[in-house]
Amino acid sequence: MSILTSPRGKVEVVHCRRTESQDIYCIKNLMRKFTQKLFGRLNIIYLLEKANLAVTLCNDKEEIMAHATFVDYPNWNVAEQDNWVSVFRELDHEIPCTPLNTLFMHLFVAVDEFSIGCCKEIIRSVFKAVPELHFIFLIVPSYMSLGSTLITVFDQVGNVPCLKYDEDFAVHICHRHDHYPQLHVRKARVEDHDDLMPIFMHYDSILKETYGEYFLAELIEAQDEENHAVVCEVGGLAVGFMNVCSRVNLSLLHECFDLGPFHGFCVPHPDDVLEPSQKSSSQGSPGMALQSSTPAWCITVGPSELGIKSYCSLHQDQRELSLLSTADDSGSSIFQSSLLQGESSHFRPIYRGASSAFCIQLFCIDEKYEARSLDFMDFVFTLFPDKNFCLISVPHLTPEFALIQNFVKVVPFNNCTLEHDLYVFHRAGLLRSINIRLATYKDTDGVENLVSTLMLNKKIMEDLIQYNEACRDPDGTPLQVFVAEVAEQIVGIAVIRNEMDVEYIRSHYNIEDFIYFTHHQREEHGRLHHFALNPIFRHYTKFFLKEIFRLGFKSCLYYLVYPQSREGKFQNPYAHSLTSALHYLVPVRPRRQIVYPLEKLGINAPSKAVSKDPVGSYALNHTNRKLTLEPKVTVNARIVVVGASSVGISFLETLVFCSHLKFNNLTLISTHGLPGKKLLGNEQRKFLASDHCFNDKDYTLMSLCSWVNVVVGRMTGIDRAAKHVVVSEDKVVFYDHLILCTGQQYQIPCPSGADISRRPTNREVVDSRNLPYTGKVPCNLFILNDEEDCLKALNWIRRNSLTTEGNVIVYGSTIDAYTTVETLLHIGLKGTRIHLVHPPSDSTITCLNNYVVEKAVKDALSTAGVTTYWEALLAQWNDGLDPDPIRSAGFTTRTKPFRLECEMFFSFCEKNVDYETFKALNDACLVYNGRLVIDTNFHTNDIAIRAAGPLTKFSNRYYSDEWTHSNFSSKEIGFQLAAAMLCLFDPTLEPVTEPPADLDRLIPMYKGAKIQGGILPGSYYYLHISKPAVPSPLEVQRAQPDFGSEVVTGNAYDGTYFRLHINKYRMVEAITCLSKEPFPVSNYARLFGQHEVALNNLCARYESHLIKDLYSYFTESWCMALFHDRFIDLRKELRQILTSKKEEDLPTMEELAHQIEDEEINLNEKPQKYLQKVFQESIYKSLVERSILDYLHYNRYHLPMYAWPGIL
Repeated sequence: MSILTSPRGKVEVVHCRRTESQDIYCIKNLMRKFTQKLFGRLNIIYLLEKANLAVTLCNDKEEIMAHATFVDYPNWNVAEQDNWVSVFRELDHEIPCTPLNTLFMHLFVAVDEFSIGCCKEIIRSVFKAVPELHFIFLIVPSYMSLGSTLITVFDQVGNVPCLKYDEDFAVHICHRHDHYPQLHVRKARVEDHDDLMPIFMHYDSILKETYGEYFLAELIEAQDEENHAVVCEVGGLAVGFMNVCSRVNLSLLHECFDLGPFHGFCVPHPDDVLEPSQKSSSQGSPGMALQSSTPAWCITVGPSELGIKSYCSLHQDQRELSLLSTADDSGSSIFQSSLLQGESSHFRPIYRGASSAFCIQLFCIDEKYEARSLDFMDFVFTLFPDKNFCLISVPHLTPEFALIQNFVKVVPFNNCTLEHDLYVFHRAGLLRSINIRLATYKDTDGVENLVSTLMLNKKIMEDLIQYNEACRDPDGTPLQVFVAEVAEQIVGIAVIRNEMDVEYIRSHYNIEDFIYFTHHQREEHGRLHHFALNPIFRHYTKFFLKEIFRLGFKSCLYYLVYPQSREGKFQNPYAHSLTSALHYLVPVRPRRQIVYPLEKLGINAPSKAVSKDPVGSYALNHTNRKLTLEPKVTVNARIVVVGASSVGISFLETLVFCSHLKFNNLTLISTHGLPGKKLLGNEQRKFLASDHCFNDKDYTLMSLCSWVNVVVGRMTGIDRAAKHVVVSEDKVVFYDHLILCTGQQYQIPCPSGADISRRPTNREVVDSRNLPYTGKVPCNLFILNDEEDCLKALNWIRRNSLTTEGNVIVYGSTIDAYTTVETLLHIGLKGTRIHLVHPPSDSTITCLNNYVVEKAVKDALSTAGVTTYWEALLAQWNDGLDPDPIRSAGFTTRTKPFRLECEMFFSFCEKNVDYETFKALNDACLVYNGRLVIDTNFHTNDIAIRAAGPLTKFSNRYYSDEWTHSNFSSKEIGFQLAAAMLCLFDPTLEPVTEPPADLDRLIPMYKGAKIQGGILPGSYYYLHISKPAVPSPLEVQRAQPDFGSEVVTGNAYDGTYFRLHINKYRMVEAITCLSKEPFPVSNYARLFGQHEVALNNLCARYESHLIKDLYSYFTESWCMALFHDRFIDLRKELRQILTSKKEEDLPTMEELAHQIEDEEINLNEKPQKYLQKVFQESIYKSLVERSILDYLHYNRYHLPMYAWPGIL
């Protein structure tokens, strides 16, 4: 915040922020004729799209006071954007301008009364935001004066001619030292104590309380050759302090961190042991050996980033750092890893050389000057001329601060248990002579040395050779290779190609969240194939990307991440190398696609570039010119998610796709790792039913393994005091925030033990279904909870030739029991060898809850020869003898028991919380009452532990036992859980206020649809979509007076059944489909919550007998817009139009509807007709029509079947 005073004495409190698209209208209003003469005729949207930095100054009412746009090349065509440096250096040889330290002002506008103050404030803010920036150039026609505003900050340095026509332009310059200068750094003196103590006390008083009031003076006095204290000063006043020490506990660091890329922070020595012996290399990690064998000054970042994040400190003294400052940075693993690998067996290099590192023990700086923190580094390195590395450790819960944004985060080993993050800065990182340029033949040796340890080093070298020979691929695709050079040494390389699938990217990914697509030419889109940069220059990654845009004439870059196959290999091994730039890109959300009836649409179908199915799906990452100077907020908090359920995946997805946040320490603990491995191939029949939250393609498009560390194992304990989770009984994973999303699973059934030879009935035996099974688990008993379990069962069937002989028992009454029976029939088992046994049910609600569907399924089971038993309790396996393997099973019923021979037993009894999970929760003293108890904000009785999903129930104080997370969409629950946590990390969100006491007793109600689907016996494709509700029989629902109506076509037996439930508000509330043919589930899911009128007057057409088949009805071209992913945005826009005030003297359409509802208006006609008449005669009609036409036109690549004005 700053205060501006106009010449008239008017005062405004202003602040700077990044320019947003909604500012464009106000910016245009601030433009004058003088502005156009200075900067030319500008398209503001286009300029903002291509600008590196756009800044807006607002007052405390969020009114725009000024705006400025900065680009990394000059305007007015005085020089080519890739070759301007030489032109401007000729103007004044004393101005060392480079692409790193220079920007050009392309536009400035301001409110006239405050223009001078606004200009100075924007210039100061820009120098503060971009620490490397030293010069801002302004180019205007030579005959123009700068006016009274810009003349106050810019000085003329000369003239340059225009390249395209005969005219000279004046070049003006603005220097950093006039607005936000570099800090003067010197050795600390005792008299600095009084200046520094207020800064220390501003952060915390613990140091003073621990070490006394004069601890700082004592620290300054204690300086020697190994300890130094330095300060930075402004106007003779100390505003920052740093204490550095050359005593570093390297042995601790070697135990906890992979120091191979930095040669162990030691001077190279002839006796260093850098490579494992033949024997140890077979046990350890070959990647580790490669990393450790190369010193820092020639190592690349690729392999070293394949580690897992953890946290540590240098030594005990550094724990105080968390009281004074904050922390940042660095990359996460790119592909799936496991924290449970035996780290101790990996080879560790032995370094004999002297230490080459010193550490920062204490650091503090006034927040006004925090952006200049790096000014300390030049001075402190002069204090240790024999040291090359500066180290700092910070607690990972602290927010990031400016100093360590220039440091590189060191990858910890998997077994690291320390509580700080370690960062390193190399002496060479102070060099400002980094040069990015196009590669040449002479760079071959330097590049080969740089990438020698990368997985795809051969491919990078092939691309380099191809570029030097032809500058394009054999298929004609333009190819560019850029290198980063420091002191005549190659320290980085990037390979890009023109992006040839821009239409596909636009239609399949939400790239328009980041760019205005129409303002980018086709050739301006590039695909980043390879990127490697020496870690000591890691802080120049964004500059490298910025130079690629400038030198390559690009405006957008894309990086594709392909999934791994089960063997751990790339699906497309020649696609892309690993990249250290991944965290500087933003992940792009995939778009939900319409499933088109292509044959029916004919020539009105979308182009093949839009509707094609690519060879391999991929996750998309992106950056553009606007993002090159856009900072991300780094979150180092250890967030551990237990359970790869739909809730857990949705939670992780929400965090990962927060483009302005960078989560460095997301960990998932899961029994089988991340889902989506396509273990069963593309088979549609996968034993288990689906909730349609995520499928295999969704997991590919998210690529969570790029951002999330994966621990394969089961949670067996929680130590709340030490804040760690015990995994598989002997491994620990530390957390700051623990998220429990384990859900409920099918459990091993516990036989009642009744002797069926005595012919007992169900009444005479103890119901043991809810008891845990403690006996020996039979090898042919299968409990299917995920795809891994299904694959194991399928392999067992094939291995034991069960398709030709032997009986199978499927025990359970859930939909998964039916889908498993259908899968068994599909893979070749005869129905006569399958026995479906239903246990007694405690509820009157069946799993399908639709008599028509149930009847069709029963008939299909009977036709297939499957024997069905009802209300049967499992009594014994193998007549009470050794149950492994199961050869027979005995059951009791309401009348007489029976015994079945079997070779395989599937159990689908009611789901429950896994016993090991329950024991871990119970031993940790988390409140458990049938399920884990939470409040409305997902908190357990431990503030650091949250939980969500079917594992949980609401506390009894809410008096809502019938409502749990099981009643809602798991995907929505995961999203809401993430939203509740983001307020802890996202500074852009408003602080959460506590609800009033009376509202604190209300549980949240979510609106997302519950979906269930699968393939039922008879090869029926089944889908049921409904609103969140307490389950009740369908017949009971129909008996309610406010039930609404039903639209039903077809019949279940023929597989043409389609049912829509329309509620009393004429909204679609439930959908049930049973078909012999596959249907587009994602399309039908979009029907939920739509008004029947939006479905082309569905009810009126149905009542007029115009709809014979809903399946065919929803393949007609008119309804494609309903299935479009942006249709919901159109609905919101139309609602906003109808609720906004468009005419002064008339109420809005919403207000008019309320007046009719409250009987404030006496009508002689039906309210609907009256509202339609008013709408037709008002301005709203034209606004709504224009909005709809704009929507169709903008999305015409998806919706070419619609006509709009001008198409004919």
